[in-house]
Amino acid sequence: MLFIIAWRNLWRNRSRSLIIATSVALGMWAGTFIMAIYYGMGNDRLRIAIDNEVSHIQVHHPRFADDQEAKYSMSLDSMDALLRQQPDIKAFSLRSVSTGMVATTSGSQGIQVNGVDPAAEQATRGMAGFVTEGDYLDTDKRNRVLVSTKLADKLNLEIGNKIILTLLDTASNITSGAFRICGLYHTSNAPLDELNVFVRKADLDRLIGTAGRIHEAAILLQHDDALEAVYNWLKEKLPGLRIERWQDISPETALVISSMDTYSLIFIIIILLALSFGIINTMLMAVLERTREIGMLMAVGMDRLRVFSMVVWETMMLSIIGAPVGLFAAWATVAWLGKTGIDLGSLMGESLRDFGYAAITYPILPWHNVVQTTILVLITALIAAVFPAVKALRLKPVEAIRT
Repeated sequence: MLFIIAWRNLWRNRSRSLIIATSVALGMWAGTFIMAIYYGMGNDRLRIAIDNEVSHIQVHHPRFADDQEAKYSMSLDSMDALLRQQPDIKAFSLRSVSTGMVATTSGSQGIQVNGVDPAAEQATRGMAGFVTEGDYLDTDKRNRVLVSTKLADKLNLEIGNKIILTLLDTASNITSGAFRICGLYHTSNAPLDELNVFVRKADLDRLIGTAGRIHEAAILLQHDDALEAVYNWLKEKLPGLRIERWQDISPETALVISSMDTYSLIFIIIILLALSFGIINTMLMAVLERTREIGMLMAVGMDRLRVFSMVVWETMMLSIIGAPVGLFAAWATVAWLGKTGIDLGSLMGESLRDFGYAAITYPILPWHNVVQTTILVLITALIAAVFPAVKALRLKPVEAIRT
């Protein structure tokens, strides 16, 4: 009976009730959609970090990460044989890595030279797909180098130009080599682009004396879920080496992923807080307009608990009507934009690349957040109902009837 009375009271002022229900729906849509964009950007950053930058796991000599010296290397053949034993490994790239200087007629800059096997690098990070001009590293041509468009713009480089790479060999002697630019690449991470050039591993090994040795093993797994199992397996098989997961190599990405639930919760709470004031205002107006009626109900025997429950039910109904509509609208929007993507690059230009994010974002709507948002909306409605309901309880029947 109380439910029916509350339902009928709700539609006495149809326009006002529809406006509040619509506000709830819009609040739900906005909050859920913002969460979906944030989760989409976080997932895109994760995929870029794993698939295009650091892979799932990297293996180094324990002192290489600290000193970056060529002498801190590992056996290529033994590492290759070991990694081929693990079925959860999708691809791996065994690299020679050296820090040094690139010199041109336009200037010089400190860089990291990555000596790679072109096929393995393509399988691990899809490097050939980032080449925007020229060609990917040719396995038949010596001393070819792949540089980023950002570095090329900074040093006024073009396809076919020669550059001088100055490095330290395994005996800590300075060595140099002339390389010809075969192609320009462009990834989603501008800071890394500016600091990295790619050459064939054999060409770099001749310069620094690391034939048959590697400095870095980048490992891409079949599935993200296999990370801990493969990590523990490698630690058991390679006790003397430094083994790091993507979270250790790219802590900023790990921070983004770990904070997504917290930030999305903050967004939705802010939206619902603003929405609660509208609900309180509407229900307070409804109570004040029915002061005489509520006084009459209390005079004929309706106890204060029932009056309180009636006002709470009216408030909850507004949210129950609006929330599913907002959730459906958010689901439909995310389903559409999850396929087409949102081109944030047109709004933010190249600034996204400065933080390692892709220009096009694909929103994602995790179901646990949908449930969380729904619960928060109901809690917000319940809290918003308290003040108008208490206002109704404070009415004195005799004075209310005379109003």
